[in-house]
Amino acid sequence: MASRLPLPLQRLRSMPRVPASICCRTFTSVRCFEGVRTRPIHGLKSAPGPRDAFLGANVIPIGSHQIRTYADTVVKVPQMAESITEGTLKQFSKQVGEYVERDEEIATIETDKIDVSVNAPESGVIKELLVSEEDTVTVGQDLVKLEAGGAPEKNSEQAAEKPKEPAAPSLESEKPRAPQPTSSSPGPEKAPSPTKSTSPGAEPPKPAQQDSSKPQGSEDTKTALGAREERRVKMNRMRLRIAERLKQSQNTAASLTTFNEVDMSSLMEFRKLYKDDVLKKTGVKLGFMSAFSRACVLAMKDVPAVNASIEGPNGGDTIVYRDYVDISVAVATEKGLVTPVVRNAETMDLVGVEKSIADLGKKARDNKLTIEDMAGGTFTISNGGVFGSLMGTPIINLPQTAVLGLHAIKDKPVAVNGKVEIRPMMYLALTYDHRLLDGREAVIFLVKVKEYIEDPRRMLLG
Repeated sequence: MASRLPLPLQRLRSMPRVPASICCRTFTSVRCFEGVRTRPIHGLKSAPGPRDAFLGANVIPIGSHQIRTYADTVVKVPQMAESITEGTLKQFSKQVGEYVERDEEIATIETDKIDVSVNAPESGVIKELLVSEEDTVTVGQDLVKLEAGGAPEKNSEQAAEKPKEPAAPSLESEKPRAPQPTSSSPGPEKAPSPTKSTSPGAEPPKPAQQDSSKPQGSEDTKTALGAREERRVKMNRMRLRIAERLKQSQNTAASLTTFNEVDMSSLMEFRKLYKDDVLKKTGVKLGFMSAFSRACVLAMKDVPAVNASIEGPNGGDTIVYRDYVDISVAVATEKGLVTPVVRNAETMDLVGVEKSIADLGKKARDNKLTIEDMAGGTFTISNGGVFGSLMGTPIINLPQTAVLGLHAIKDKPVAVNGKVEIRPMMYLALTYDHRLLDGREAVIFLVKVKEYIEDPRRMLLG
């Protein structure tokens, strides 16, 4: 019967049983099978022979395990904004070998205005960092190579968490051992005796003299002056951008500042009467910024040029007037000054403006401002009074035309109806671009703001 089979099958039947593992590799996985036997070949079930078990119908159950391999995913620098094409890689939140979840932060890119987070497009293991920290990166550049779908190694993590304790030293090792004599040291050495001079005319040795070239009081001088150290830190992108913009403003605009003084008594009383009700109904703390924003919006109706700007080549040849008011509110952060924008302030009441300012301030302190939060702006209010500033001249935020500076409230003696009274007073400073705004218009605008603040009821009517 065996002779009827073709020669290849005869050789196959004569092959010994294969006990070793057989690995079948594919693009996506490697399956390892142990104790494999071939499947039955139809038409050969009745073929007798000593190797029938090899070709028989009974197949030993397969015990297998699967080891997955995964394709790599390259994470690129995301699109940040229309006006931002590059940034500085501030730091990597994850390192090589660490596992990241989908949408988890991998790196932070510092731009001129905000910090941009780079998140993982899918879960996996960081395989390679393609750039270094503090490198300049551009939109679309490769940042990280991610092994998509990989899982953290639990065994290695557990091993790292539980380091082996050092073995306790044995009693014999604790006993001090006496030094064993060697061929080079036959016994305990004797202290060398001083050598005596045998020459009758030899002189006794002279004591060592101190080096006279070293200044005697150098150490005392350093101690008296104290530490005189210096350190140099590279400016971040936001600080560089702030410096560039402020210098550009000084070189472009014909800046001039006008001042006035406002009595805060009525506004403080107004706030005291309604702040608890507003907080209870809306959850918003009523402050002074909303009142000054509303006062500026109403004053712009009389002086619209304050909300305008100059555009065009060679310093500008066109005036753009706007029927909306986007107020930039200066907020100080650890990285620098940012100016998020309250959109369409002319349509808001005091509570609406206050809520918008509070939300933007929180986002700025939490470093969560977006490009959209700071884009645009037609007028800026800067409150240096919260830091104790008594007087200052703010710089225009181009291409805007004016900026209002608020300062600290101080009790001062003031003449009221022929009497001297102590009133809470604040200095106001309006810096404006004299190319567009004349002094008369600037003063009128600031006086209007003063009148609204000193009589807050007029803002409710306006």
